[in-house]
Amino acid sequence: MQTSPHTVPRRALPALLVAVLMACLLSWADGSPAQAAAGQTAFTGTAVKAAAPGQPGDPNIKFVGRWDTSSSSTAYTPYWAGAYYRAGFTGRTVKLKQRGTIDLWARIDNGPVKFYDDVKGTVNLTPSALSPGNHTLQVNYQVVAGSYKGDAVFQGLVLDSDATTFAPPAPAKLVEFVGDSITVGTTSSQNARTAYGWLIGERLGVEHTQIAQGGACLVAAADGCVGLERQFGKLNPNAATPDWNFSRYRADAVVINLGTNDVGHGVSSAQFQSAYSSLLRKVRAAHPQAWIFALETFRGRFVPQTEAAVKAAVDGGDARVSFVDTTGWLGSGDLTDSVHPNDRGHRVVADRLAPVIAARIGS
Repeated sequence: MQTSPHTVPRRALPALLVAVLMACLLSWADGSPAQAAAGQTAFTGTAVKAAAPGQPGDPNIKFVGRWDTSSSSTAYTPYWAGAYYRAGFTGRTVKLKQRGTIDLWARIDNGPVKFYDDVKGTVNLTPSALSPGNHTLQVNYQVVAGSYKGDAVFQGLVLDSDATTFAPPAPAKLVEFVGDSITVGTTSSQNARTAYGWLIGERLGVEHTQIAQGGACLVAAADGCVGLERQFGKLNPNAATPDWNFSRYRADAVVINLGTNDVGHGVSSAQFQSAYSSLLRKVRAAHPQAWIFALETFRGRFVPQTEAAVKAAVDGGDARVSFVDTTGWLGSGDLTDSVHPNDRGHRVVADRLAPVIAARIGS
């Protein structure tokens, strides 16, 4: 029997089918964890549909910070302070599905940021319909001392019947801020939103994360002080497992502001310096290309040890680490107490620190 050049002989079909299936499997295996978490279709023996528009797993919803996406079809949960998500959507209305009661902030397009107090279920973000066309949404949950008080569980968006989502404009760079209640924004008017890290991120036009916990130390203490040298690599600041998957994002800069609380937990100078050096190594492993800024704590604690850890890193070959002298940045009028900056104080820090970061990452 003669065959056309474009005809596959029957006896070759089984081998061809195997080859196609293997190619599909290899293609999927090369996909990144971020793609899988974003709801990309993968070959698993049965067809896997991408998440519907507005639902957890919709790739057009960008989750910034450390989110638990293991239940990708039903709910996403944020950890650490300052996590948020952004999405583009069409239509004239948008609602948010929340599993339980939580406080949250929402902003549509470039409009005002609105606070929603103790809301749950289906939360209407557009009591007055929007104009037809494309819109953007940003949502973050309220934190207290770095912990989410309430049920910060995202279960999806409710859109108009003929509406869909689209990928919102995304900044190309990300800055991560690592610290304690000062980095959380404790005692400021909107906590994480009015903290210096969030302000700097918005000012520089970059994505931003606040890997911060109220009361945190650098060194884990026996009396329960969370040690960020140990917890930096975790999904949850208050749990030993699971580890965070750093392939989900890479920072262009990391700002460390730790040491304020270690004094009250019996941490020696040698312990602090050793732990700071360890944290610098962990940050470098997590973010290979980032510029790392080690801030002098605003109360001037463990300054020589912080400087020594930075010098040791540089002498060891890491040229992208800097110590930032913050002497005199904050006055008494910039604090709500003797420790925590007020709104003005956070703006002062942002005014000082934003140019330092921008000079290194080109924002």
